[in-house]
Amino acid sequence: MEKVIESRSAAETFAYGKAIGEKASSGEVYTLIGDLGVGKTVFTQGMAAGLGITEPVNSPTFTILQSYEGGRLPLYHFDVYRIGDVEEMEEIGYDDCFYGEGVCLIEWADLISEILPEKYTRITIEKDLTQGFDYRRITIEVVLRSNTTGEIE
Repeated sequence: MEKVIESRSAAETFAYGKAIGEKASSGEVYTLIGDLGVGKTVFTQGMAAGLGITEPVNSPTFTILQSYEGGRLPLYHFDVYRIGDVEEMEEIGYDDCFYGEGVCLIEWADLISEILPEKYTRITIEKDLTQGFDYRRITIEVVLRSNTTGEIE
């Protein structure tokens, strides 16, 4: 089952990310899917705020992984857009993040789908210009690798 949220501003997108960060638990993996410019970084900034992280959060496009340790849980923010091969993830030590004590948020996760854990939460952000320039449809679903989805609270 999926949950759909409508956002009409960057502030609302931030707030939804923050709400998820406030509820996030150790060891959870979130994937963030969406075209360039849909608000993935704004959502991530909100999630970091929900985890109590106060340092600036930016997309780690050129570094692939940015770690934030200053909140109630560490946040491991991946941007795998420029990944050429899944083996690059092994070189980074992704499994320490995926199966560690923090929370992972992975942008462009569809590019590394074969190494995602058995259970993760997929967040898809989409624009719909017929609803206005700032409108975003945010779909949240728990994915089980058996290709079924779990219920969202």
